[in-house]
Amino acid sequence: MSLTKIAIGGFSSNTGKTTLLCELLSALSGWEAIKCTRGHYRSCGKDPEACCVSHLLGDEPLIRSGHQETYAPGKDTGRYWDAGAANVHWLIATDSQIERGIRLALERVRAPGVVIEGNSFLKFTDVDFAIMVARADGCKIKPSARKALKVCSALYLSDESDEVSTARERFMRGIENDHEPELFAHLPIYTRAELPSLIAHIQETVSASKSVPPAVAGGSVTHHPPATAGGTDITR
Repeated sequence: MSLTKIAIGGFSSNTGKTTLLCELLSALSGWEAIKCTRGHYRSCGKDPEACCVSHLLGDEPLIRSGHQETYAPGKDTGRYWDAGAANVHWLIATDSQIERGIRLALERVRAPGVVIEGNSFLKFTDVDFAIMVARADGCKIKPSARKALKVCSALYLSDESDEVSTARERFMRGIENDHEPELFAHLPIYTRAELPSLIAHIQETVSASKSVPPAVAGGSVTHHPPATAGGTDITR
């Protein structure tokens, strides 16, 4: 049985990607989850006690699996469990270890599908659907997200309070002012109000992808046409 892989990336920290991943886990019964954390040996300039995993880094990528090793209330991996994940795997690796680490983490998955949080692994493995999460007012795009945009299947605006049209308008203005519009030209855009349509689109795409020969592996994401409903093609 082939493994279905969905990637959830973000423009930057605190865009809502963990919340989206948990909502997908709730909708995709029996699926597992992988959290990818890149280590940096305390070079981020932030409080090491709050964000850094440098003490977990070694000569090989570290993967923690199972409830005992990954459940912590309020933490991302704990939220995965609370959302209904069948198993959770936490990959901690340096930039040079991500390729081997994601391969080893995927080998541990026993469910028919897995949702993976992160950007950097996308250049090393193919997925069936990739979502980039952003806020309606945009924000600076971190380098790994900029690269991942080229192979994403959809863009999701996670703001809870905005109406559909307002969220899109704010995002479009931000693109025109701060970013290269061509980065987003191929992406259908979904807002939080359209989350059910995004989930339906994912389920339909995954189902269709399993009925045709698989894409050639080697680091490229399977591309999908823009959604015809429930999402707006940015080129329109």
